[in-house]
Amino acid sequence: MTDLTLTVERTIKAAPEKVFDAWLRPEMLQQFMLPGEGMTVPKASNDPREGGRFELVMQAGDQEIPHAGTYHKIDPHNCIVFGWESPFSTDGSTVTLDFKPVSGGTHLTLTHVRFPDVESRDNHAGGWGNILAALDARLAASEAA
Repeated sequence: MTDLTLTVERTIKAAPEKVFDAWLRPEMLQQFMLPGEGMTVPKASNDPREGGRFELVMQAGDQEIPHAGTYHKIDPHNCIVFGWESPFSTDGSTVTLDFKPVSGGTHLTLTHVRFPDVESRDNHAGGWGNILAALDARLAASEAA
């Protein structure tokens, strides 16, 4: 079932530049890559260039879940494409982020392709939704500060 695709969209109340940059800054990734309640990201690092890699660890209780990937495309303030490697992903799993300026912020479309099965895709739908909500909240807090 590797042709399964997931699309999650959200309008983020921040300029496209800020939303885009958040995905390439490890200190920001640690604050919003939170797919589940009570999760943290104790480690995040990246080399934000095409061909560069990112690594992060999501933690749920005592369980550490490593994630990594290679940046395939970085088009400033428009698009980021990266591989998605985790214990729950399949070879060739890719995430595309498209950023579009809209009134009041940025319309972010996240498209994740290639899942091992429908259950994995559906689990990721909730996780990515939570991540985009956390990104919106984090950027809104920094705008208010």
